Amino acid sequence: MTTTRRLLAIALAAALALPATAAAQAASLVPALDEMPASAQRMAPVVARFRADLASLERVNDITAGVTREAALRRLYTGWQARLEEVDAAGLALEDQVDHALLQRDLAYRLGQLDFSRERYRQAAPLLPGVDALIALAEARRALAYPDGRTSAEQLDRSRRELAALQARLEKDPKALGTSPIVANRAAKLLDGVRSDLKEWYGFHAGYDPQFSWWARQPYEALDKQMESHAKLLRDKLAGANDPETIIGDPIGRDALVADLRHELIAYTPEQLIALAERELAWCQQEMEKAARDMGQSDWRQALEIVKSRHPAPGDQPRLVVELADEAIRYLEENDLVTVPELAKRDWRMTMLTPEYQLQAPFFLGGQDVWVAYPTDTMPHDKKLMALRGNNRHFSRAVVHHELIPGHHLQYFYNTRYQPQRELFDTPFWGEGWALYWEFRLYERGFAKTPEDRIGMLFWRSHRAARILFSLGFHLGKMTPDQAVDLLVERVGHERENARAEVRRSFAGDYGPLYQIAYMVGGLQFQALHRELVLTGKMTERQFHDAILKGGPMPVAVVRARLRGDSLADGLPADWKFYDAPL
Repeated sequence: MTTTRRLLAIALAAALALPATAAAQAASLVPALDEMPASAQRMAPVVARFRADLASLERVNDITAGVTREAALRRLYTGWQARLEEVDAAGLALEDQVDHALLQRDLAYRLGQLDFSRERYRQAAPLLPGVDALIALAEARRALAYPDGRTSAEQLDRSRRELAALQARLEKDPKALGTSPIVANRAAKLLDGVRSDLKEWYGFHAGYDPQFSWWARQPYEALDKQMESHAKLLRDKLAGANDPETIIGDPIGRDALVADLRHELIAYTPEQLIALAERELAWCQQEMEKAARDMGQSDWRQALEIVKSRHPAPGDQPRLVVELADEAIRYLEENDLVTVPELAKRDWRMTMLTPEYQLQAPFFLGGQDVWVAYPTDTMPHDKKLMALRGNNRHFSRAVVHHELIPGHHLQYFYNTRYQPQRELFDTPFWGEGWALYWEFRLYERGFAKTPEDRIGMLFWRSHRAARILFSLGFHLGKMTPDQAVDLLVERVGHERENARAEVRRSFAGDYGPLYQIAYMVGGLQFQALHRELVLTGKMTERQFHDAILKGGPMPVAVVRARLRGDSLADGLPADWKFYDAPL
């Protein structure tokens, strides 16, 4: 059997849940090699099949902390690992070696994350008596098992009594279980998820089955109120989150940080990355001082205050966004830096962020489109002024090309057209790193023509260095959220409200522990790769940037191997020291 047909057969066998030995039998359902396009990659359809299998499985197994979900995912991952072992990586072309190695890496990491999540649930479980049985009820519905009304009612009542008993105990002595505020907040979030799942479980049966409704209605309604009350106790009294200004995260610890860095092929320790961030922040502040002197100011803080005062008039921010987007595209094309397809120039939309959303995202957001932060007429006066200052003309100049072109929008455009299977391997070190790399590159090329524009670009660069400091510091247990806010205010120059929103967004749980460090670390990786391949004359600017975009998302160390033509038959590179100074 040809290698191509064998790989596709493996994918088909996996989708049909066949034993590994059935792969050969499935070959008859796979097109022969001469039926495939000559340029077709062999591993791309295999990765695409895994993505489809994973999406199907997660669609059905979607219950919070579900044991069945975990077991199903574990079977999927280990089954695919066994099938990939059958492939001779040395016999694959480079693009296929990339996909093969990245899929192996992804499967191993996903298995580790299952263990990590289960341990986090185990730590919170003492605060959630009776909840395991409720998770089982919700998972049974996903398995299309029909519940017995009386048995279900008895379980609902039993769980309610267990939660009520613990709540009464904790109300008398919040420290009775010796639980940390962090774990209490985690337990509250888990209980919210289970409560939502149970609401769907009850709504599926109630009213359609009179026997179920007769037995379960009152026990369910009483339990639902108890779950709401217990989650509030955990969140407000044990976690101390009753104040909306309170920021509570969930640090993962050094061992987990090291494991995640290894997964991202970052050959530095958390402590070394903190040292890197301090060097980068010091450089930014030196550059800010130079720009301040060019503005006739004696201190970078005074210069920053002037920059913050130069904001568009109310209603003019969308016009500025279009102006800045067009300016960046013209510059890229005039200097032959990257290919910008005509369609990409205008297939993005602009949305204004609501006042409520700006509590967590006080600045622009982006991706396929751009989401603009600017004050509205409903905001309190002080918050309105902070939003104006934080989204001034010079700050926005760097943000627009980060979010649109050549940043995230251009990435999205290419990702959906080249190597789309590699969206499975998406990493913020590639996504955010690329967008920040362009801030580096354009700054180096003198894109910021005035000292005010330099201050605007340097503000964001300082911000990304500070993100490394507070993200790693927090997850190492060495920095509190309030200290992170102080860091952004005192060393970067943020407005305090904006700093709080930024830290709240970072620790709310919507982003992975390494997400915020990925901006600068990924940007420095791309910068080092540019020095290696472009400044030495091995590639032109345009060839380099187009090759990265057409390769799809992956750790930047793998981008380097791919562009250099390094074999990945023996595994992924994990020893690249990309920083240009000892740490």
